[in-house]
Amino acid sequence: MPGVYLVRDDDFRLFTLVAMATVTELKSALRDTLESQGVLNQLKARIRAEVFSALDDQREPRPPLSHENLLINELIREYLEFNKYRHTASVLAAESGQPEVPLDRQFLANELRVAEDSSSKSVPLLYGLVSHFVNSGDGVGKVFLRSSSMPGSTIGNNKAPAPDT
Repeated sequence: MPGVYLVRDDDFRLFTLVAMATVTELKSALRDTLESQGVLNQLKARIRAEVFSALDDQREPRPPLSHENLLINELIREYLEFNKYRHTASVLAAESGQPEVPLDRQFLANELRVAEDSSSKSVPLLYGLVSHFVNSGDGVGKVFLRSSSMPGSTIGNNKAPAPDT
């Protein structure tokens, strides 16, 4: 039974089609090859990023990027790039107005009042923050969160409100 086989040639860059039976088999073999090499998902992500870029209306001004949003976006970008979600990170940067050059990690850690050791520097800050809250068994109770979108709010002021009297 004839089939479709993709065989790499001598320089390992080009493919040679051997014994092509049908266009459907060719499409299937090509899809399988691109998926197995991880290329298909990269192409899909790149297409989504390009479509977003083409549809993005640059004439409509974005609201100013608050300090909190700048820090949050940077935590997310560091996480995305660490996990090799580069196209998602590029869409985040384009859509949010985040500076193209990532913030310095030490600056980010200082702004969040985070102290790091050598092992924590090998993973994104977001992992450490989540791990801290998931694994903290200090018995203090829950952290009180309040709106950070209010003008003049600051990061790190998470004290519980005084009880009603």
